[in-house]
Order: sequence, then C-alpha cells, then structure tokens
Amino acid sequence: MEAGDAEELSVRPYTITQGRTAPARDDLTLITLVTTVEPAPGRAGLRGLQPEHRSILQQCRTPAAVAEIAAELNLPVAVTKILIDDLVALGRATTRPPIAVAVGNTMDMTLLRAVRDGLRRL
Repeated sequence: MEAGDAEELSVRPYTITQGRTAPARDDLTLITLVTTVEPAPGRAGLRGLQPEHRSILQQCRTPAAVAEIAAELNLPVAVTKILIDDLVALGRATTRPPIAVAVGNTMDMTLLRAVRDGLRRL
C-alpha cells in the first residue's frame, strides 16, 4: 500500500459521513439489529444516498447487526453507525435491540456467533 492509498482510505469515510464523527443517536450498539423500510409512496427512493447507504438497505432486507453491516461494508463501526443513523432519520431503516435483550431473556447463541463472525471480518 502506497502513502496515497492510506490517505485515500481515511478521506473516504470522512466524505461519506460529511465530516461527522458520531451518530446523532447513542443507542446503536454492535448487536443492534437494522431492518430496511420500504419508502412511503411519494417519498424519494434512493436519490441522494451514498453507495454505502444503498448497500446497507440491500443488506438489511433481513435484519442484520451493526457489526455485520460494518464488516460487509469494510468500514469502521463508527462510520457505519453514522450511515445507519442517516437511514433511520430518512425513514428508510429501523433499529431494535436483539429480541433476547429486549425481553430480558438469555442471548441467542446464533446471534452471538453472527456478531463474533462479523467482528472477525473487520
């Protein structure tokens, strides 16, 4: 990797987040599940979205954890959280804690393995 390549890798996250370093909301964790919401009739489709936003919408047609999304995008978790926050603000995605966490039961091992595997891919 050349010096210019390293600089380009650090500039891209800065540009896709429009210089933001943290999401507006603080409830996004590595195991928060994200699901795509179809746009309401008359609302803008994909116009104005970054390619990474579009990738998140594609990936989250079935619920995916923040860690899995970050690994798939090959982006830092902090950047991924900002992009998810953008989609929630636009009404294009919803978030929720895993069901076991929401109802206070023990954690589903399948979800834990998926998060672990997502983190390993980072």
